[in-house]
Amino acid sequence: MTVPRRTLDSLVTQVASELMAVDATTMASASERVLSWLVEHFDVDFSFLRFTDQKQRASILIAEWPPRPVAVDPDPLRVAYFDQTNSVFAQFEHATEPMVLRDSGEFPDYQQFILESTGYSQVSAAAVPLVSRDVSTGLLGFIKVGDRDWSTREVNVLKAIAALFAQLQARVEAEERLRYIAMHDDLTGLANRRALLEHMEDRLRPGSPGPVAAFFLDLDRLKALNDFLGHTAGDNFIRTLATRLRENLDPGDVIARLGGDEFVIVPAKPMDAAAAEREASRIQQLVARRVTVGEETVSRGASVGVALGIPGETTVADVLRRADHALLSAKSSGGNGVAVFTDAMRAQFELQDDVELNLRGAVADGSLVLHYQPEVDLRTGRVVALEALVRWQHPTRGLLPPGAFVGVAEATNLAGELGRWVIRTAAEQFAQWRRRGLASNVVIRINVSPVQLVSLDFVETIEGILRRYGIDGSSVCLEITEHVVVQDLARTQVTLRGLKRMGVQIAIDDFGTGYSSLSHLKALPVDAVKIDRGFVQRLGASADDLAIVKSIVGLAGSFGLGVVGEGVETTVAARTLVALGCYRAQGFLIARPMPGVEVEEHLAAGRIALDLDLPGTSRSVLPGAS
Repeated sequence: MTVPRRTLDSLVTQVASELMAVDATTMASASERVLSWLVEHFDVDFSFLRFTDQKQRASILIAEWPPRPVAVDPDPLRVAYFDQTNSVFAQFEHATEPMVLRDSGEFPDYQQFILESTGYSQVSAAAVPLVSRDVSTGLLGFIKVGDRDWSTREVNVLKAIAALFAQLQARVEAEERLRYIAMHDDLTGLANRRALLEHMEDRLRPGSPGPVAAFFLDLDRLKALNDFLGHTAGDNFIRTLATRLRENLDPGDVIARLGGDEFVIVPAKPMDAAAAEREASRIQQLVARRVTVGEETVSRGASVGVALGIPGETTVADVLRRADHALLSAKSSGGNGVAVFTDAMRAQFELQDDVELNLRGAVADGSLVLHYQPEVDLRTGRVVALEALVRWQHPTRGLLPPGAFVGVAEATNLAGELGRWVIRTAAEQFAQWRRRGLASNVVIRINVSPVQLVSLDFVETIEGILRRYGIDGSSVCLEITEHVVVQDLARTQVTLRGLKRMGVQIAIDDFGTGYSSLSHLKALPVDAVKIDRGFVQRLGASADDLAIVKSIVGLAGSFGLGVVGEGVETTVAARTLVALGCYRAQGFLIARPMPGVEVEEHLAAGRIALDLDLPGTSRSVLPGAS
C-alpha cells in the first residue's frame, strides 16, 4: 500500500498503530511494511531492521526493504556474529546513539546491492540503535545513494521509531519466553505434553507424509534410584538422559517428557512397523548406557511401546493410546523390552475398555454368574470341595472368564463390590445345597481380592453372611494369593485371625510363585496351600518342577498344612501328585468349572470317577469330566 506524505509526528503515530497488534508470527511482515513506508517517506534507497541476540552475540536480520536478491544460501547477512573480524555490525553491538555515515564503506554488502540496483557505489547511511533499559538490542538502518543530510528532527523521529521497534522486540521476546515455558519441560528443556500434541496434530494432518511413529518410553525402576541416591540424583539422571537423546537422535525428531520417567519420541521421518521397531530398540540401548551421577555410575533399563499413525486416518489420541498399550505390554513381559502395537493388543484393550465401562452395571443387573470347579481326593474320586469362580455373561462378548475382568475391577475400585457379590452368591447357593442334603461333607472355596482382605469391615461382612445363610465357618475356605500376603502382612494377620475365630479356613493360592516365605507360613493362621498350576501342569516333563512340587508337599507336611494340586490336566500329573503324598487336586482332567445345576450331579453322586490306574485302586471311567 502507498502511504501519503505525512508529517513526522503522524508518521510515528502510524508506525505505532501498525506495530501495536504485532506478534512473533506477523513481526517480519509488519516490519517490512513499516520499512517500506520509511524508505518512501525519507526518500532513501534501502532500509533494514536487525535484532541483537545477546546469547549468541549476533545481529539477526528481521526485515529489509526492498528485499535483496540473495544469491547464496544461507544469506551471509541473515546472522552476523560480533566476534567475527569481518562483521560490520560489531561496532554497533553496544551503541546507544544514532550514527550518520557518509561514504564510509561500513555496509559493503548493502553497497553492493545498491550498486547493482542503481549503478551508484557512493552511498551514505544512518544507523539508529534500538535501546531497551540503556542496552542496545538492535539496529534500524537506512542507506541512500549519494550523500544525504539528516536533520536533528528526522534523527529524533527515527529514534522514536527505533524505540517502538525495541518495544515490539521486548514484547515478542517476552511472549516467546512464555510460549517456551508453556511448551517445554522445566527440568530437561524437552518438549512437554502440550508441544507434543500440537506437533502430532500437525504430523497427522491429511496429506502429510506417513506413517508417523510414536515411541512411548518408560524408565524401569527409577524410583529405586531416587530412594537410594536421592531425588537430586534422579533429576540429574533425567537431565543427562535428555541430553543424550538430543545428541543421538535426528534434529527433527520431537522428544517430549510427560513427567516423571515417561518420554514420547516422534521421529521426523516416516517409518513402517519394522523400521520403527528397529529404531525403538536403538533408543532403548541408548538409554541403557551407564550414567555418572555424583560419585555413582548407574544405568536403568527402559520399556518402549511403539505405535504408528496414518495421516488423515488416525487421531493423536489413538496413536498415544496405542503406544501406551504397547508400553504396558512391554512392561508386563518383564520390562526392558520393546513392543509394537498389534491387532491382538487392540482387541485386548478394547475388551478392557468395554469391561471398565460396563462392569459396574453387571454387578447389579444379574449378568454375573458363578461356576464351580470340584476338588477331589485323587485316591477315591470323592468330592471334597468346590471352588466358586465368577463368570460374566456379557451382552455381546459371551461368557467371560474372571481373567478378562477381575483385573479391571481391582484397578477401578470395583473389586470390593464384586467380591461381596461372589461371597453372598456362593454362600446362598451352598446353603441351598446343604438344605437339600447335598454338599454335607464339602467345603466351599472362595477367592478373596487384596482390596477385600485389607478392608476394615471384611471380618464383619463374612460373619454377617455366614449368619444370614446359616453356614458354619469350617465349611468355608477363603483363598488368598501369595502376593496379597506380603503387601500388608500386619493387616493380613489381623484379618485372618478374626476369620479363624469364626472357624473359617484359609488357603494360600498359587503357592510357589516366589512371594511367600517360611516366616509368612509361620506368622499366618493358614490351613492349606494350593500348588500353582504352572508347576503341576509340567509334572512328567520337567525335573525342576517335580523338585519344586516335592519340596512344597514336604514343606506343607512339616507345617501340618493341607496341600492341593491345581491345574491337573494329565494322568501323569495326577499319579505324580499321589506318589508325592498330595492327594487333593482339581483340574480339567477331573472336571472343568461348571454351572451350579451341573455340579449338583457330582454332589449327588459324592464322587467323580477317575481312571488313573493307581496302585490299590480299581480302574473306572471318567463320566462328564470333559
